Amino acid sequence: MPYTSVGRQIVLLGAGRVAQHLGPALWRAGHTVTHVWSRTPASAQQVATQIPGALPITSLDLQAVPAAELYILCVPDGAVPAVLAEAVFPAAALVVHTAGALPLAVFAPYAGLRGGVLYPLQTFSPGRLIDWPAVPFCVEAATPADEALVAAVARSLSQVVELVATPQRQQIHVAAVFACNFTNHLLGIGHALLQEAGLPFTLLEPLIRETVQKALAQPPFTVQTGPAVRHDAATLDRHRALLLGHPQWQQIYNQLTASIQAT
Repeated sequence: MPYTSVGRQIVLLGAGRVAQHLGPALWRAGHTVTHVWSRTPASAQQVATQIPGALPITSLDLQAVPAAELYILCVPDGAVPAVLAEAVFPAAALVVHTAGALPLAVFAPYAGLRGGVLYPLQTFSPGRLIDWPAVPFCVEAATPADEALVAAVARSLSQVVELVATPQRQQIHVAAVFACNFTNHLLGIGHALLQEAGLPFTLLEPLIRETVQKALAQPPFTVQTGPAVRHDAATLDRHRALLLGHPQWQQIYNQLTASIQAT
C-alpha cells in the first residue's frame, strides 16, 4: 500500500459495505480506527472486529462522539443529513462523507463542523477483494488545509487521488451508475435469458471481456456493434418477439436500441 501521510485517528460512522472494506484498508495504511458506530450495534461490532484496536459504539444515539482527527460517514446518502443533525461532534471536527452524489453543501448548516468528501469510485460487495491502490478517490473540502488532510488520507490508500468539486463529482457518479449499476443489471437480464434456455452464463464470458476491453481501449461509441447500429430490422423484430414474455425487458431493449441508433 502507498503510504504518504502520518497515520490519523479515525472514527467510522456506518457499518455497511463501504465501511466493511474501508475500515480494514485504513488500518493497513497506518491509520488508527478507534471506533465504529452503526444504528445496528451488531453491525458495528462485526466491522470493529475486522479492524485491530477498533471498538464498537454500542449506543444508538450520537450525543457524545469520541474524539478523533477525522470522522468518516459511511452511511447511505439519505441518512447523512440525519446523522449530522443528531451527532454531537467535538468543536471544529473534520467530518467527511463517502457519497458520490451528495454535495459538500450538506455540511453548510453546521457551522461548528469542517466538512469534506472522501469518495472512493468503486463498487463494494461482501467477499470481494478491493485493489485499493487502483481505486480513484475524489476529494473535496471547504478549506485548502482540510482538503490537503483528506487528500493525504486518500493517498495513503490509493495512487489515484483527484481534487474534484461537487458538480464534477456528481457527473462522475451518474457516469458510474451507467457504467456499473446499469451494466450489471443488463448482464443480469442476459443471465436470466440464458437460464430460461437451459444454457450457462459462461457462454457470454468471452464476449463480455472483449466488449469491456474494447471500451477501455477506445471511445465506446466508436466501437458499437450489434443489430441496432446496423439497423437490422429483421433481427430487432425477432428479438422483440422473444421478449414478449418480459415486457419490461422488451421496453429496455427498445429504449437502448433507439439510443444506439440516435447516437
